[in-house]
Amino acid sequence: MSSAADAGTTGVAPSGQVIKSVIGIGASAGGLSALESFFENCPSDSGAVFVVIQHLSPTHESLMADLLSRRCAMPVRMIETDTPVEPDHVYLIPPNAVMRIEDDMLRLEPRHEGLSLPIDVFFESLARSYGEQAVGIVLSGTGADGTRGAIAINAAGGLVLIQDPADARFDGMPASVRGTGVADAVLPVGELAPKAIELQDRSRIVDLPRDVDIAPPTPEEPSEKATGPSTLNHIFELVREATGIDFRLYKSSTVMRRLGRRMQVLGVRDLPAYLAVIQNSPDEVAALHRELLISVTRFFRDSKPFEELEGSVIPAIIDSLDHHDTLRAWVAGCSTGEEAYSIAMLLHEGLHRAGRHQPIKIFATDVSQQNLEIAAAGVYPASIRTEVSPERIERFFLCEGESLKVSGALRQSIVFARHDLLTNPPFTRMHLVSCRNTLIYLRRRGQETALRRLKYAVQKGGYLFLGTSETMSGDQRGFHVCDGKNKIFRRVAEGYPDAGSMTVPITQSDDRVARSRREKSSLDASLAGSTGRPAAPAPNPEKDLFDAAVQSLLEAWAPPSILLDDKQNVLHFIGNVGAVLRTQPGRASLDLSRLLPQPIASVASVLVQKAIDAQQAFESDPIQVDDGEKASTLHLHAMPIRSPAQPTCVVLSFHTDDGAGMEGPHPERMDLATVAKTRIDILEADLNATRADLQATIEALETSNEELQATNEELMASNEELQSSNEELQSVNEEVNTVNAEFQEKMEQLNRANADLSSMIRAVGVATVFLDETLLIRRFSPDATRIFNLREGDIGRPLGDISHKLRYPDLLDNIRETIQSGTLLEREIAAGDSELFRLRISPYAVSGTTHRGVVLTLTDVTVHRTLKRLQSVIDALPEHVAVLHFDGTIAMANSAWNRFAAANGDPGLQTCGVGANYFEACEVGLSLPNGDEDSEDSRIATCVRRGLGEVLSGARSRFAIEYPCHTPDEERWFYMTAAPVSGSEFAAVVSHINITSWYRKIEAQFSGDMEGKSPSPD
Repeated sequence: MSSAADAGTTGVAPSGQVIKSVIGIGASAGGLSALESFFENCPSDSGAVFVVIQHLSPTHESLMADLLSRRCAMPVRMIETDTPVEPDHVYLIPPNAVMRIEDDMLRLEPRHEGLSLPIDVFFESLARSYGEQAVGIVLSGTGADGTRGAIAINAAGGLVLIQDPADARFDGMPASVRGTGVADAVLPVGELAPKAIELQDRSRIVDLPRDVDIAPPTPEEPSEKATGPSTLNHIFELVREATGIDFRLYKSSTVMRRLGRRMQVLGVRDLPAYLAVIQNSPDEVAALHRELLISVTRFFRDSKPFEELEGSVIPAIIDSLDHHDTLRAWVAGCSTGEEAYSIAMLLHEGLHRAGRHQPIKIFATDVSQQNLEIAAAGVYPASIRTEVSPERIERFFLCEGESLKVSGALRQSIVFARHDLLTNPPFTRMHLVSCRNTLIYLRRRGQETALRRLKYAVQKGGYLFLGTSETMSGDQRGFHVCDGKNKIFRRVAEGYPDAGSMTVPITQSDDRVARSRREKSSLDASLAGSTGRPAAPAPNPEKDLFDAAVQSLLEAWAPPSILLDDKQNVLHFIGNVGAVLRTQPGRASLDLSRLLPQPIASVASVLVQKAIDAQQAFESDPIQVDDGEKASTLHLHAMPIRSPAQPTCVVLSFHTDDGAGMEGPHPERMDLATVAKTRIDILEADLNATRADLQATIEALETSNEELQATNEELMASNEELQSSNEELQSVNEEVNTVNAEFQEKMEQLNRANADLSSMIRAVGVATVFLDETLLIRRFSPDATRIFNLREGDIGRPLGDISHKLRYPDLLDNIRETIQSGTLLEREIAAGDSELFRLRISPYAVSGTTHRGVVLTLTDVTVHRTLKRLQSVIDALPEHVAVLHFDGTIAMANSAWNRFAAANGDPGLQTCGVGANYFEACEVGLSLPNGDEDSEDSRIATCVRRGLGEVLSGARSRFAIEYPCHTPDEERWFYMTAAPVSGSEFAAVVSHINITSWYRKIEAQFSGDMEGKSPSPD
């Protein structure tokens, strides 16, 4: 766990309008279309401020303001300097800048060289300034910028929304945020703006009780007084049963804020309604659990403490190790692992600098299993390059796409395990224990319990490393303050309670206690890797009785006193010193001069310093003190104390009896005049030193001013050159814009030509393949897939890698010859089962370049070859033969048919040639000129039409008829047959056979019998 900003407050714009929320929108690659869709669906009267952060080129002017203005009903502007924000306005980050928001003001800074993460920078400032009124939205983009900032907004109580990765053109940024689990909504971009405003409006309907104490019951307090409302208690009981964590030991303000945030996201108004939701939804229990375990961390967070750790603590630890020792450290509350890996890097570097090769064993623990899984994977976004130096990145990390993964050597030195500081026993014999920014979330009882475990884990000579906002409370027994500002403590003596005396501060059943102890034993055995552990020291009743007696004597007889270090910082209060202490406005401090009223402070300061310098006790003259109610006389007594834990300490006592009753040597008196003079001397010395520093500073400033003046003159000259260059660049820019417009037009023409070509290739229905000079496939038509085994993914592959069904082994050689010679090649190629294709290899060249290629076209001529052969066959027959379609149209006729038609009144073959309708030919050829329907020819024509129609329709399998066909010069008789053609596109074959000679023979033989009779159908 790590600290998060407190909830922000709603701002007020310079115009007096209330700022309901500030919505930061991060976008990168593919962000233009996403932003346009976002603002097209964004209301213009929401009362929110919209700030767009993009990755812009530092050297090019952005047109984003003009582009978004066309899609947005709100004013859109790209800021150029620090700008106050107004609701219902859209602000854009300018190129080559980093933007933050503070005090309702957008502030710009130049962008630094190297990796730039402007979205993270803005989101983190948004979280600090606005807390619960902050909204972060992440749209399309590559990389992971915005992930750290989204976590900060979530920890501050704000809302995080992302574009659905499936909806984004580039899903890197939204997917990275989604992986952290902090996104409150994942939606298509068009739904994000209404959802963000809806969620912000819901915050006003959430009804939570104020000033609720959610502390768990204690033996001293009845349950109903300590646990707050029963509904709230029931909610946290459900979470405890599901996760094993009792969040009632955490600070009420933080817990209630996070609970209210879940209610806001769900649209739940009050606690009973939320209880109904959480009782029926295990997913919501898990969501509340994640929400309460705030995880805001980074590598080397708060760099100064880590620098002190690297420079002083780690070398001291390494020097204290024997050659066979393992360097042991415990990182409690490790969150997603950044702090554990940071300490591991420092330890590895420290051993390397010292030339030591001892093993490192770091136990990194947290209560969140999800955090531990992320930490154990050791994969982090590339944005950590802003936190970790390039040298450490190179040594300790491996690149995996857009992410960085910790090296195997670093990972193997850390064991990640689940551990609860409030319920599980501590580890032991640690050289370094780190627990930063975890205790601040706990109630006082929880802090005391956790600190007892942390202190117990530190072995003598080891170090305890806390967060900058955390303290060791008032109990620092056995620990020396190495660095009070950076919260580094060293254990200098034994004497802290053993693990067996540590009690869990909440009521637990026996089975939970037993389970906790079993987990502790199992965890220690598996992680420590040691075969045994020193037995905890046995309790000492006599020592405890003696300590209690001493404490009672101090409370009854000792005057109020303060224990100070050699810097006059308070280490411990003894007795009731509240009567003499006075707090002063400003930053909290334990400096003696800020805790005592005047004139006591000046006297006490001199007295303590005198006792330190002379190493003897001093007592002041009586001091008149008036607290507004009564006046009293006070004596100050300073006595130096030396101990192994602290080289020089002073006990400053306050008493009113002039030391009466105190045994031992009487301390030396210091009258107030001496004190005043000493104080004046000290102040004069400080003043002289300050004057000397001031004079040196003035001289340095004068020198710097001269240098700045010279630099300013150089800058002015450079500015003139830049102005001249800018005019040239503007001229070039106009030319570039003109050329760009031309290119755009040519691109449109090329796109149209490409679309026309693609359409033409598909419409022609001919197998076509385009190849370049190296025989790589550039394009192919859908019909080509019937011959070549091509797929869409084969574009760019050599044609030789593609199988085909052509029987043409010289295909590739002929293509190469065509490319070299530039000569068209055309031939018929057999393929498959009796298929025949006409192959044409046509060369082409790209105008203005040396690029050449060929176009292969293959036309299926199998049917044409078959028809040609059939025509040859029927042309060899002496009979008149014609092939008919189903509607009676003549599809094919042999030479004998055409000669007969041309010789008998149809020289142009208009009536009886190919394409004419045979029914019409029958009508013309067989009907009488006088139109007598009862004539013989009319009956024959009718019979032919009927019989032929039945054959064409499939109702008859054969039709035949004899009929006369006389000319003025000759009498002729013909025999007509019609038979259907099955399984073909043709319907029937009609033939006419001249039977005149046969008929005359029959007529001569049977002339008498044939008179007056008409021929009949066969």
